[in-house]
Amino acid sequence: MSDEPEDFDDEPAEEEAQDLRALLARGMEIEVGSGGEGGDEQEIPEIPEELPVLPLKNTVLFPFLLSPLLVNTSASQALIDSVLLRPDRLLACAAIRHEIDGQAKGEDVFDVGTILRVVKMLKFPDGSYRLLVQGVARVRFGEFVSEDPFLKARILTVEESCDVDSVEVEALTRNLSQQFNRLVAESARLSDDLQVLVANLDDPSKLADLVASNLELEVAGKQGVLEALDVTERLRLVLGQLTKEGQELEIETEIKEKVQNELGKTQREYMLRQQLEAIRRELGESEEGEEGAEVFRQKIDAAGMPEEAQKQAFREAERLSQMPPAAAEHSVIRTYLEWMTELPWSVLSEDRLDVLEARKILDEDHYGLEKIKDRIVEYIAVLSLKRDLKGPILCFVGPPGTGKTSLGKSIARALNREFTRISLGGVRDEAEIRGHRRTYVGAMPGRVIQSLKKAGTRNPVMLLDELDKVGSDGRGDPSSALLEVLDPEQNSEFSDHYLEVPFDLSQVLFIATANLMDPVPAALRDRMEVIELPGYTVEEKVEIAKAFVLPRQIERNGISNLDFQISEESLVHLSERYTREAGVRNLEREIGRVCRKIARRVAEGGDSGPIRIEVADLDELLGAPRFEPEIAEADMKPGVAVGLAWTPAGGDILFVEATSMTGSGDLKLTGSLGDVMRESAEAARSWIRSRGDSLGLEPGGDFEKRDVHVHVPSGGVPKDGPSAGVAMVTAMMSMLTEKSIRPNTAMTGEITLRGKVLPVGGIKEKVLAAKRAGIQRVVLPQDNRRDVEEIEGELLAGLELHYVGSIDAALEQTMT
Repeated sequence: MSDEPEDFDDEPAEEEAQDLRALLARGMEIEVGSGGEGGDEQEIPEIPEELPVLPLKNTVLFPFLLSPLLVNTSASQALIDSVLLRPDRLLACAAIRHEIDGQAKGEDVFDVGTILRVVKMLKFPDGSYRLLVQGVARVRFGEFVSEDPFLKARILTVEESCDVDSVEVEALTRNLSQQFNRLVAESARLSDDLQVLVANLDDPSKLADLVASNLELEVAGKQGVLEALDVTERLRLVLGQLTKEGQELEIETEIKEKVQNELGKTQREYMLRQQLEAIRRELGESEEGEEGAEVFRQKIDAAGMPEEAQKQAFREAERLSQMPPAAAEHSVIRTYLEWMTELPWSVLSEDRLDVLEARKILDEDHYGLEKIKDRIVEYIAVLSLKRDLKGPILCFVGPPGTGKTSLGKSIARALNREFTRISLGGVRDEAEIRGHRRTYVGAMPGRVIQSLKKAGTRNPVMLLDELDKVGSDGRGDPSSALLEVLDPEQNSEFSDHYLEVPFDLSQVLFIATANLMDPVPAALRDRMEVIELPGYTVEEKVEIAKAFVLPRQIERNGISNLDFQISEESLVHLSERYTREAGVRNLEREIGRVCRKIARRVAEGGDSGPIRIEVADLDELLGAPRFEPEIAEADMKPGVAVGLAWTPAGGDILFVEATSMTGSGDLKLTGSLGDVMRESAEAARSWIRSRGDSLGLEPGGDFEKRDVHVHVPSGGVPKDGPSAGVAMVTAMMSMLTEKSIRPNTAMTGEITLRGKVLPVGGIKEKVLAAKRAGIQRVVLPQDNRRDVEEIEGELLAGLELHYVGSIDAALEQTMT
């Protein structure tokens, strides 16, 4: 029931005792002493001053208890030979403190050990011994007098202290007996005979030793019990270890019961599956797993996958063939193989390389947009010369309704490619782009791979719509995942988390759309060729309405069989008075409303003859106009200037009003102005004050003592930007000098404290807004001349353009 001494075999102690008794009945038996099972009747012999010491590995032996030992080392065998020559057959044993190599020395064993008496011994032909020994007493080792050929030490007797009649000892003894009996009853490791031994033991010391020897304690724990000379303390120590082992046994039993229940359920399911397979075989049904795997192998061969993807697919098909259909992972592998075999690994649509035909298709679908059309035609031209050309990464940026999404469809039609669209608005999970790993329930590839499967080719036109609306949260940043998708140097080996193999996206023509570029990360912006789509002018809207919108609405509203027309003047009126937008989306809605009114009139039995909608008819059909455009005043008062502004709905004119009053020289700004526009007013006032002498203003005069108030009407509309600088400095100078500004003159440009006029954006929209408002003269920054050259000549008819590079030149062109 104990562990083995140094270099002993690793057999359980109970089996050794049984083997010893069996061998004693038929082997070379030598009777060396007598002893009982317990030891209560044994007389303690006189203990010599010196005894050989047997070092024991991984075990501690207690007094008065029988223990089997196997001795098979030369040093230990020499020790036993010397013991057998002694009349008392006594030896000492001590546990080894730590792992050692070779023969143990005095410092390697504990100071407290046990005196043993050899009860029975069996010697084998190889010289090894099997012994049955009985503990005699606790002892302490003094000086080790010899270490060769075996340990020999001086023996110091120790005395135990115990108040047998104390209430505490009695309670501890009773509690220890009860708990140990309970442990023996519940543990399969312990023999039921131990309950009989415990019942016949009245000595608390021996009870504690018996219980400790049968607990699964480490050497240090048992050695602590052996060294406890106070029996009360020993009882507490053993009781604590016994309680801990009892709790561990309860947990172990609970775990075993759970495992047994699970095993029972698994075995039941296994038997049911076996019966189900037998029934299928009786019905002549083939095994689904192997048949399905073979079908997938054929699809893999036909898919034209790259080598790495093909190896992965065959590996999963092999797993599928070896997995029963009822297994949970069977459907996961099957779904994965379906995705792998249905992707267009080698399918390419044939491009239309006729440049003239492609340009014709683009012109049929969209009016204007020359930059974008030229870029697509250039791509087709290069593709006709270099067939392995990687697809460009284009980004169309512009206000809503300018045709960015429909332009993607038109490009696909011009190239004779499939078109697929991915809406990125509100996407916050990186897995939407890269897919989910297959370890997740319901995992699937990302939207890029899904779109390719839907397109059925490896070179579609893929539109990434609303790129600037991508968000991010704790699930990742989708815009970072797009870095690989939109990088021509990386997307040839795009890795989707679900597929776990590279997929070539280099032949895909990616087109991203956005309303603004500010929210797009700089790294992503750098990977794309950005093409801006400015808002349409009124003239362009009218042409789009005549060529595309009106015929479409006539067809949708079922009046294509009527002689129905909307005059050009009415389309201009619709665009200016009923909508205010950069695109044509709301214009199409208003035209649709007109068509529905006509359809209702015809359905109610009205006139079905020729119908022509004029401006006067729009109030009756659509109600009063919603917007009133700004109109330039012919007679301008001093202190009022006409500026030009760009808005998402196109260009517009704005009035800048300046006045002064007695005060302390403060500047007041109103009209819902932004920070940049306020700074422009501050710069204008500072420039005027610094140039007071040359401008005819007396230093320290009224200008220094009067408050200046600058107001921009339409205060409910937020305004910002630097382009009103020229208008503000002109309005202030007009107010201070009491000179009117030239009639029908508008201006734009950013100013500096050095008196320079800097270029601004949105020139086309601003110039056309001035023309619509009746402006005849427009003052522009010198560096914006190149922007004017891109405007069609007919749109500039009737306008007188003046370019200035300084505030002084601007005042010469604007002041009377």
